This record gives sequence, structure tokens and C-alpha cells, in this order.
Amino acid sequence: MNPKEEIHHLTEEIKRHNYSYYVLASPTISDYEFDQLLTKLQKLETQYPEWKLPDSPTERVGGTITKDFPSFRHLHPMLSLGNSYSEADLDEFDKQIQKLAEGRPYSYLVEHKFDGVSLSLHYENGLLMRGVTRGDGQQGDEITANAKTIGSVPLRLRGNHFPDQLEVRGEVMMFQSDFGALNQAREAEGLAPLMNPRNTTAGTLKMQDSGQVAARPLQFFAYHLITNPLTVPSDYEQMDLLENWGFKLGKFHSHCPTIQAVHHYIQAWEERRKDLDYDIDGIVIKVNELDLREIMGNTAKAPRWAIAFKYKAVESYTQVESVDYQVGRTGKITPVANLIPVLLAGTTVKRASIHNADEIGRLDLHLEDTVSIEKGGDIIPKITGVVLEKRRTGAMAVQFPIHCPACSTKLIQPEGEVNHFCPNVSGCPPQIKGRISHFAGRKAMDIEGLGTEIVNTLVDQGLIQNYADLYELTYEQLIPLERFADQSVKNLLEGIEKSKSQPFARVLFGLGIRYVGATVAQKLAAASQNIQTLLAMSHEELVAIPDIGGRIAESIQEFSSGEENQILINQLLKAGLRLELGEEDASQPESDLLSGKIFVISGIFASQSRDELKVLIKKMGGKVSSSLSKKTSYLVAGENAGPSKMEKASQLEIPILSEEAFLKLLE
Repeated sequence: MNPKEEIHHLTEEIKRHNYSYYVLASPTISDYEFDQLLTKLQKLETQYPEWKLPDSPTERVGGTITKDFPSFRHLHPMLSLGNSYSEADLDEFDKQIQKLAEGRPYSYLVEHKFDGVSLSLHYENGLLMRGVTRGDGQQGDEITANAKTIGSVPLRLRGNHFPDQLEVRGEVMMFQSDFGALNQAREAEGLAPLMNPRNTTAGTLKMQDSGQVAARPLQFFAYHLITNPLTVPSDYEQMDLLENWGFKLGKFHSHCPTIQAVHHYIQAWEERRKDLDYDIDGIVIKVNELDLREIMGNTAKAPRWAIAFKYKAVESYTQVESVDYQVGRTGKITPVANLIPVLLAGTTVKRASIHNADEIGRLDLHLEDTVSIEKGGDIIPKITGVVLEKRRTGAMAVQFPIHCPACSTKLIQPEGEVNHFCPNVSGCPPQIKGRISHFAGRKAMDIEGLGTEIVNTLVDQGLIQNYADLYELTYEQLIPLERFADQSVKNLLEGIEKSKSQPFARVLFGLGIRYVGATVAQKLAAASQNIQTLLAMSHEELVAIPDIGGRIAESIQEFSSGEENQILINQLLKAGLRLELGEEDASQPESDLLSGKIFVISGIFASQSRDELKVLIKKMGGKVSSSLSKKTSYLVAGENAGPSKMEKASQLEIPILSEEAFLKLLE
């Protein structure tokens, strides 16, 4: 057997053993024998690197060093799920599904809601090309080298009956038993134990050395397949496809024909979940029929065809030592209790939100009270109750402040709202800093190097009082500041200058108008075209925009009527920010129909100009190139198309579409 054949033979043999071990949980050889085979393959690949296969099992060993993970914009947003907490919630969800289905039959697929870290895997012609974290749902970090080290992530799909391009989403996590063994090994080496499996998983995936990732016992469970067009009619059948292609699935997904069957499944697992070797915090319920999902669609944050049922959160008990009052960028005052540290769901909790004054009253909270706390999926744990029989005689009741804890301005409570606010918008330091941090954030202007600490320093030093002041900063002002070296100052100024090219919708979101999130900002930008028109719109004109309600309209009008805000807008316009839609915004994708496809256009067309065709392709998520290559998906050829382009397309076997065929493709 020559070296090329031997490398191929060893690769296939080790892949079979990997699949048996990681996916089937049924090892076919001992660890020692497996290591011997892997070592032999590594030596051969070192001697003959030209014969190493792209899906070689040695990729799982790791060793790649990544200083910075590049961002990758998801081809399809990774949305969150709405939550339910009772049978009544689920019955209401079922009624909504019944309406959306419009009389068509439907059923549900239910599965465990893993408490892990979401990961998206992209495959081309069966080969793993990219692994991406969820991030903010719109874009995440590309961690391909780390993803390849996970044994249950197929480097190449099994079989050959799969689409050329597909995306598989799933959850990365660590079994409790593996986590325990990892901590035992760490303690034996004199290292501090890790806190819990989920945090350990998240931290591991972001390690810069993939060799260290390979040493951690991570598992990947697939739960969602994205292909265009759909390959099978139901989610349950998609699960079979994923399993056939070599993915590890949760063992307990089930097809439920009715909502009553869903209730039975949830009840059955409420106790049984304690016997699992991994953590689940609920059950995911999804409409099984894929064509119905397409019809039902999504909201800005979640699919309409799916929901999560959350089991009652884990509780713990501790004492309240004191209460702080945080001031947000909108002036909202949030009370936060400082607690005697306690272990809750694997993490040490020292603080818990109390939400607002009404909640303090409902709890009748006193200092030194013993309280029950739970996480319930929130980042900050919350107080859910007070153990009254343990209250100390003479304990002091917690009093919500009358004045702002940051600037001493008298607080207000708008009519119909439960929250209190500090009205000192232009003079309250936490509000000023919060608005600037929001403006510079990733979803808004994405100014590199302008983190919270830098914002605090710039405000405290009196260099800026609002986000428009950022565009007047100079090198001479920044270089004397502590921790500001020459290169860091240049990088910050470069990041501020670069932010001027951000599209109108991002600038609008960055303004921090109350209730105007990223999605609402896009709708407002598209409807108004520029900031002057938007701020001059009447209440009736604003609510006529799809998904814009009265509360948002009132907030926009309140912002536009403020003299200081008008000055801010003029400063931003003077600085050169994009406060109107441009050609680039007009060509933003409205669909992912042509996602991943590259087009070359040649000739004259009857229905529209070449420029209009280019805009249309970009709106459908495709790309336009001026020259043909092996990466080109289609040549769109009109009348008098260039002979050289036609000939090259034939040589490269690139499909040639007529104008009629191209328009049919869009249909």
C-alpha cells in the first residue's frame, strides 16, 4: 500500500471508530489502539502533507492558535424562543398555531431544551467549512478550528445524499460525569475547580488554543437543519436525515400529534430530568410540518411556530445585606439587592434584581431578610419571596428613594408605568455614560476601542457630554490621559472616523430613543428615508408604519421636541454621519433566496437594466461579480452577451440563464 492509499485507509478507519465512540457511544477498539492508529496517521501526514485529507481525524487534535475570532453574519438569524411556564400558556400557544395554520393539519416535535451553548455549522459538498457561535443572533464569532475538535461534530457528512450547501444548528455542552472527572483532574494538579458545565463549555469554545479545546470533553447535539429547498416535509424526518449524516441527536425527541400529548411529555420529564447526565431547563415545542413553519414565519425576536416550556427554576436561600439603586441610560431606577453569597444552579450569586418600587412593596422587603432567589433563565437572579418567620425584630424596611442616587434630582413616575425615572437627562452621569456606550455599541455605531471604561474616563475628564462630542475629539486631548498610548489613541480616533459610514438605521438605533430597538430602527429608516422627515412626522403618520405602535410614536415625538436633541442631530449631521438612506441601504438583502450565489451579468435585458438586475440580486441575498471564476454560480445572459464570457462559462461548466430563466428562478 503506497503512502497516499495508507493515509486514505487510516483516515476512513479512524473516522469509523470516532463515529462509534462519540455518536453511537459504543467503542469498537480500546483507547490505546485508537491512539496508535492516530499517531501512525499523524506521522504519515507529516511526511506526505500533500496527501492529507481536509476531513482528517488529526484536525480534532487541535493546535491552531487564534488571537481574535472573526465575526460572521448569520445567513439566517439565530432567533430566541418565547417562553411558557404553565399548561395554560401552552394551550394559548396552540390556539395561535391553530389560527396561523388556517385549518391545515399540524402536529408538534418536542425535545429537551439543553442548557448549553448554541453553535451553527456550515457544510459545503458534505465538508465542514465553518463553525459560528450564536453571538447576538445576527452575527457571531467564527470558531471553526475549535468546533473541529469536538468529536461528535462531523468533519465530513456520512453517505452522499445531501444538499451541496446546508447549515446545522445544535447545542454544545458537557455531561455532568465528564465535568466531574475534569474537575477531579484539575484538583489533582492543584488547579481551582470550574464552576459549572455550561460556563465551562462557553469558556472552552472561546479558548485561543484549539489544542486546549480538544482536551475538554465537549458534546454537540444537533437539533435544526437549514436547507434550500427543503429536503423532507417534516422536522421529525429532518432528525432522521441528521442522524444518517452522522450527527448526534438527543435521545428523547418525540412526535406529538396534539397539545395534550405535549402536556404528557412535559409532565413525564419533570421528575425524570433529574436522572439525566446533562442539564435541561425546559422542553422545546415546535410545529413539525416545515411548510407550515414557512407560512407562520417569525417575529423580530422569535419564530411563531415554536415555544419553550420552562420548568420551575432552582431556588436558593440567603440574606439581604443592602440595596443599591442603579440608573440606566433612559433614567430608569432599578433596585438591586446585595446578598450574602450563595450557590445557585452552579454559580455563586451575590446580587439579585428587585425590579422596581412595586416589587419592594409586594415583598415587604426588609434589610437582613432571608429571601428565596432563583435564576429562571435571567442573567441577574431575582428575589421571589421573603421568609417572614426568620425576620429579625426591628429590621429596617427597604425604602425606595425619592431622589436620584446619582444626581439627587427628584424622581418621577410617568402615568401608567411601574418604574421610576430620573428626569435629569443631560446632567445625570450614569445616563450620559449609558447613552454614549449604547451609541458606540456593536449593534449601533460599533466603535472599536470605545468600551465602558473609556467612556467613563472621557466623561469624567469633561472631554465629552454626549455622543456627538465623540466626533470632535483630538489626538492632543486624548494622549495625556492615563492608559492612553499613542497607538490606542490612533485606533480610537480611527474607529470613531470609521463609524461615520454606518447606515442610517444603525445611527437611528444608536440615538437611544426609548422603545426604538434595532429592528424598529430599520422599519423607521425605510419608511422615513431621512432623520428630518422622521422627526417631523405626526403621530398618525408614525403609527401608520407597520409594527409602529402608539408608545413608540409618542417616544419619537418626545425626542424630536427636545431642543437638546435637535442640537445633537445637527452636530451629527455636521460630523458627516449618515442620517438618510443611501444606495447601499436600498440594496440590503430583503430575502435569503439567493444567499451564497454569485452572479455575473452580461448583455442587454428587456424587462430592466443591468443595474436594476444587480440591485434585485443583492436584495435577494446574492452577490454580483464582474468576472467569471469557478466560484460563479450563474451567468445571466441577455441579448448581445459577451462571446468571451459565454465561452468561458461553458468551459467552467457554469449554468447560463436567459432573462426569462433568471426571473423564473426568483419565482
